[in-house]
Amino acid sequence: MDTFEGAARSAAEIDNIRSTLVDSFVRVLGKDPQSGRGRDWLVTLSHVVRAELAKRLVDTVRAQRNASAKQVNYLSMEFLVGRALTNGLLALKLRDEYRGALHDLGIALEDLCDAEPDPGLGNGGLGRLAACFLDSLATLRLPAFGYGVRYQYGMFSQQIRDGHQTEHPDDWLVTGNPWEFARPEISYVVQFGGRLERSADGMSRWVGTDDLLAVAYDTIVPGYGTRAVATLRLWAAEALHGLDVTLFNGGEHTRALEHKLRARHLTRILYPDDSTPSGRELRLRQEYFLVSASLQDIVRRHLDSGGGLDDLPEKAAVHLNDTHPALSVPELMRLLVDVHGRSWDDAWKICQRVFSYTNHTLMPEALETWPVDLLHAVLPRHLDIVYELNARFLNEVRGTAGEDHRLLRRLSLIDEEGERRVRMAHLSILASHKINGVSRLHTDLMRQTVFADFATLFPDRFVNKTNGVTPRRWLGQANQGLARLIDDRIGPAWRTDLDQLAALRPLADDAAFRAEFRAVKAANKRRLAEMIERDVGVAIDPASLFDIQIKRIHEYKRQLLNVLQVAARYNAIVADPAADWVPRTVIFGGKAASAYRMAKLVIKLIHDVARRVNQDTRVGDRLKVVFVPNYRVSIAEILIPAAELSQQISTAGTEASGTGNMKLSLNGALTIGTEDGANIEIREQVGSENMFIVGHTAEELQRLRADGYDPLRFYERDPMLRTVLDQIASGFFSPEEPDRFRPIVDALLHQGDRYFLLADFASYVAGQRRVDDLYRSPDEWTRKAVLNVAGMGPFSSDRTIAEYAKEIWGLRPMDL
Repeated sequence: MDTFEGAARSAAEIDNIRSTLVDSFVRVLGKDPQSGRGRDWLVTLSHVVRAELAKRLVDTVRAQRNASAKQVNYLSMEFLVGRALTNGLLALKLRDEYRGALHDLGIALEDLCDAEPDPGLGNGGLGRLAACFLDSLATLRLPAFGYGVRYQYGMFSQQIRDGHQTEHPDDWLVTGNPWEFARPEISYVVQFGGRLERSADGMSRWVGTDDLLAVAYDTIVPGYGTRAVATLRLWAAEALHGLDVTLFNGGEHTRALEHKLRARHLTRILYPDDSTPSGRELRLRQEYFLVSASLQDIVRRHLDSGGGLDDLPEKAAVHLNDTHPALSVPELMRLLVDVHGRSWDDAWKICQRVFSYTNHTLMPEALETWPVDLLHAVLPRHLDIVYELNARFLNEVRGTAGEDHRLLRRLSLIDEEGERRVRMAHLSILASHKINGVSRLHTDLMRQTVFADFATLFPDRFVNKTNGVTPRRWLGQANQGLARLIDDRIGPAWRTDLDQLAALRPLADDAAFRAEFRAVKAANKRRLAEMIERDVGVAIDPASLFDIQIKRIHEYKRQLLNVLQVAARYNAIVADPAADWVPRTVIFGGKAASAYRMAKLVIKLIHDVARRVNQDTRVGDRLKVVFVPNYRVSIAEILIPAAELSQQISTAGTEASGTGNMKLSLNGALTIGTEDGANIEIREQVGSENMFIVGHTAEELQRLRADGYDPLRFYERDPMLRTVLDQIASGFFSPEEPDRFRPIVDALLHQGDRYFLLADFASYVAGQRRVDDLYRSPDEWTRKAVLNVAGMGPFSSDRTIAEYAKEIWGLRPMDL
């Protein structure tokens, strides 16, 4: 019989829970419980937990209404929330009680949790950050709405065919979503296309539009240790008129449903392939669909509460998570001016008090822009508003800086170089009273580089808010063994006050604690090894060093640098297999955007290197390479607790912050990484001696670039690097297609090595040698791992959100 912490509770209480489950099974499914299958019980349990959370939702709404409290509205294209069942049980503090009741019914709670699909609402760090923030907003009792899109298929389900990434629908809604509340009574018309007509008084009318309907679906995000919740409102696209009866009765059945199907296409997939004109237009429509429905809803809810438009900024903060929701700016101006009749100046003052904006990237190619011609075709009124905003803004700049044409071109909302494009980051900055970076380095670079002119104009607007992660999911839920060990030694209050982990520092020198800590890590590694053998078909040694790099596949994140190092290690092992090698398992996970050819080629290279390494009998268990397909939150919850080495090797100055680095350190992994993003602040908390810092700094790379960086020099003077690149170029890892990876080698040697892989290779390999040296001393490795956990207090999303609430949004906790 399974053991569970709730066993001490009375038998009567367990009986009551069991009776509730059986009764709900009948009411929800209309079936005999004795005929129930696993999926039936998953749906039943989800509805029971949702019902308890719904009571909290009602209490939260009532408390907010009674207090007339200000609320933040967090707009994001992604919310990577993960499975809801375990999170709901954790918030209710009833996981063990339900495990016991289900056990009496012959059902394992863990099996139900594993059967729940991951919601396809995000892809990477941006969406996971948004989910952590909603968790913290609820836990801190701060009034909050998250606004996103209800994608039917998410981004895609990644499958690997002969080492190649293939994309398949992630049909996570196919069996329904028991966690959401459909709100058909909350819907808004969203307009596209059409034309502008000017009236005699100069007013613009947007007419002749192609309209569809945005329909709301709400999901409860519970707080921990409180009855407060946040609401995640997702929008689904529907046609205004579902079926053309005349066409249908005339036998044209497909045409009769054409408008309905076309409307639903809008919310099918997250980030459609934008390598084609139609793909780019669909993505633009998705972004406007999100902001139009959300802004209409925010204004409507405010007016329904009895407020007036003048006090909208006192009651509603609107936060833009990156530039995807930047069209919120012209949309709110349109609503205020065109719909509600406010003057331009009054509307603009309201906007600048309502909006705030988080920047997530400094790379020029990643700063979103939209062609003027496309905006004119899809959103003519919004382009008109952007033009007016730009003209007024540049006139203000002229009033203080004169006719400095270069400055005006840099500040303009319109990029006039080549194809004219609207700069969405510029638009977000202009409209926002606060603009924040997500790590100290990122914010400093934001002020000093791409947004230096805006920082000079508006120095008080730019602030830093270093990212954080929720300890409830990423330690309490994902790593229950370690959570129990920490509870036993310092108590459970760290779940809402992560600074209390500092009390673990003295325990790093406690041999008994280190042994227990090591035992927890070993159990997590065995669990991961079993999953990999089952799902990937590769047997790995749980006693080997688990070296993990899990993140979106992108050139700046430098999975390729890791592969080069793995190939070099393989060569060294083959050359001297009798040497004292530390057995290592290198694990990759992550998706490449469907149109990102170089990233997909790197995935293929990982698999070809893995094939060579894993099949070479001379290597044996000294080195294994694994790619875990379809990386997602539920997989991360297995990978992260098992990790011993955390790969955070982005080119210095390119990663805004990172949150994977925080989750991995929180679970006792040691970081090998560059001085980039939040790695710098993590080092300050855990100690440089407890990490492996490698590579050039951002300042050193700037100098290297200014001096004329020549990657061939590094290639020619490093025999280890030269051998690896020559092997890749010659087809050593791809004998059936020798030229397969020529584009990778050409990008590194002959096209500038944009992300400085060759410049950092030698330092990275040296860092990996230090990793080997330390791992040979298990006790010392464990001591440093404990110190990593102990130093993670500042990286709670609760701390981040408390700073946002006080310094940007002006929110106060609710009394429930």
